[in-house]
Amino acid sequence: MTGALLGEILLRLLAALALGGALGMERSYHGRPAGFRTHALVGLASGALMLVSFYESVWFRAPDGGTRAAIDPTRMAQGIMTGIGFLGAGVIMREGLTVRGLTTAASIWITAGIGILVGIGFYLPAVLTTLLALGALSGFRWIERHIRTESYAELVVAFAADRAPQQAEVTALAMQHGLSVSGISHRFRRTEAVMEYGMSVHSLDRTAFARVSDTLRARPDVVEFRISPSGD
Repeated sequence: MTGALLGEILLRLLAALALGGALGMERSYHGRPAGFRTHALVGLASGALMLVSFYESVWFRAPDGGTRAAIDPTRMAQGIMTGIGFLGAGVIMREGLTVRGLTTAASIWITAGIGILVGIGFYLPAVLTTLLALGALSGFRWIERHIRTESYAELVVAFAADRAPQQAEVTALAMQHGLSVSGISHRFRRTEAVMEYGMSVHSLDRTAFARVSDTLRARPDVVEFRISPSGD
């Protein structure tokens, strides 16, 4: 293996490490568990594995002393993208009714793609992909914050059993604050003398949940309540 080839391999590995780390910095900044080191290692690993396939003629010798005639790096790329799915699935977490980590899983997946591009020597597409991914992670965050979207939550209210209102009254209370109600459940705890209503609510007004919270907190018949944000 010549010095020029070693230099080219080192350059590709360093580029894969740096570009993967660049995406990881954005994730680390926002406190995600799969951050700088994870993305840097994913980029490096993808680049290294692609080198195994791309430079197969260097390390592989056929039994007759020649080299393999047909080299297909896409097979290695397919294996990388399949395997990276397991790592991406590991950062997706469910916290109650909320799912977190989907964006981080997507960033890990694209980091593997960047490593593949670097591994085969496509530096410019790799850099452009990195810049576009950083733009999507950072710039699209601002769009998500300002776009008009529905907010979902699970609302659970416990009333003193001897003063508990009917279901229709609880539903009307939520609707008065701009909430749409679905999936109502009932629970009666005799030993605690508590009647509990649970329901899924959603609204285009992000302040609706705060208004409901203020109203429920002021009611003397409310023993406790919980508003848990959730996905659709």
